[in-house]
Amino acid sequence: MKHSFPLRALARLVEYPEQEMVDHISEICEVVNSSSVFNKSITAGLISLTKSIQENDLLELQEQYVECFDRGRQTSLHLFEHVHGDSRERGQAMVDLLDTYKQTGYVMDGKELPDHLAIVLEFASTLDEKTAKSFLSEMTHIFDALYTSLAKRNSLYAWIIAAAIDFSGGKVKLIELKPIETTMDEEWEEPAAFGGCSTKGQSKPDEAQPVHFVKKENTQGARA
Repeated sequence: MKHSFPLRALARLVEYPEQEMVDHISEICEVVNSSSVFNKSITAGLISLTKSIQENDLLELQEQYVECFDRGRQTSLHLFEHVHGDSRERGQAMVDLLDTYKQTGYVMDGKELPDHLAIVLEFASTLDEKTAKSFLSEMTHIFDALYTSLAKRNSLYAWIIAAAIDFSGGKVKLIELKPIETTMDEEWEEPAAFGGCSTKGQSKPDEAQPVHFVKKENTQGARA
């Protein structure tokens, strides 16, 4: 399947940078460069990302990664956070997603939660092309928001999201984002003494819609 290796390359690129990934970055670059799955501008953007990984110090790459993805919900790589926050609906969505994985025989390695983008892309790479496109298209509204957040930060990682959108048949575009209310660090802070109970992070985001996955039978900064 011609899309399998390109999607796996995206999955590797969006993981926390470790030495093993850096050691194989030229191979990842070759897969991306030789692929016809993504359009030319997105391929060029992905190549820029691989070169940045290749040329920068590992510790610096790791610091940039944490700063980019672990400092707020709008750039979280755990996709259901964009939809459900920390509400109970996220737990059920996780169960549904795990069930989808199990139905196809896909086994996770246990390092990440099932809604992490790297896992989602890896799973999509195991599906036939039509099913993979359909699966990723169910997350278009999440990808749009994540792409916009990363593009506005001029992050090269935005090209990974652009590639996922493009592959699924969507149009890569910037959308209007809701203002950030609190960072995830702030949400986990202890409440002030006698401050009462807080419901922050426990209610469903206003504009979100539930995401449920069902197995289908046979079936520059960073702007694209």
